[in-house]
Amino acid sequence: MPTYEEALREAKKNLRRAKRETSAAETLMLHFSALEPTELYLRFADEMPADNYMQFSNAVNEHIHHNRPVQYIIGSVFFLGHKINVDENVLIPRYETEELVEQVLLFYDEHFHDQSVRLADIGTGSGCIAIAIKKEAPAIDVYATDISHDALDVAKANAKRLGAEVDFFEGDLLSPLKGLKFDIIVANPPYIPEEEIVDRIIYDNEPHVALFGGHDGLTSHRKIISEAKFYLKDKFLIAFEHAYDTAERIQALAKAEFPNAIVTTVRDMQNRDRMTFILNI
Repeated sequence: MPTYEEALREAKKNLRRAKRETSAAETLMLHFSALEPTELYLRFADEMPADNYMQFSNAVNEHIHHNRPVQYIIGSVFFLGHKINVDENVLIPRYETEELVEQVLLFYDEHFHDQSVRLADIGTGSGCIAIAIKKEAPAIDVYATDISHDALDVAKANAKRLGAEVDFFEGDLLSPLKGLKFDIIVANPPYIPEEEIVDRIIYDNEPHVALFGGHDGLTSHRKIISEAKFYLKDKFLIAFEHAYDTAERIQALAKAEFPNAIVTTVRDMQNRDRMTFILNI
């Protein structure tokens, strides 16, 4: 059997030949070696156990030849330090969504922390947003919706395993929450225009209902903004993740519906307009 170092080097070479990111090899190695990063480094020159090597090698081949995302192969991804299980029923959480959660928590600390707060996560998918917010700010009453029953099964299992008290509701966007009022609504709805070409690894694996947002990518944002007034308290925050080139249109929709609110867009770590917030205080 090759050493850990040799196995990793060979995997990276194969990934480069296939024009894939070599970081996939590191992620898969950590998972199938069952070693912490420091321990793996210290054991680089050791021979890799046969079972671990075969699992690792098969996973690399599955990623390259079957175009399957690494996160689905290992079945999980870390989101703000919380292990979120994922499968083909849910969108793979991205770094940009971590930034959305961090911004929501900043708004909460500044404007809502001294009161009882109810928050709705619309289109929860894996539950990563709702769970992370509940874990980071336990005083918030967190509700979450999704139109997909299968996605909700994943989210509920994640919440139970992580000990996050979240109330889940099945249905389209805000509709399952009729009769309830919220201080904060947060949403990372589908925002890719339906005619836009996306990477095959995304198109072939991730649920289209969580990816494509109508002809301009704003169908869900538009619906949430137009209906939110029926679900909000007088003082409120609406927080959106969106495509980098739609901030101005979302701002216009928000200002038309909430003329007295403060509407701001925040850039992500790639310096792209990625999050818009509608604050009424």
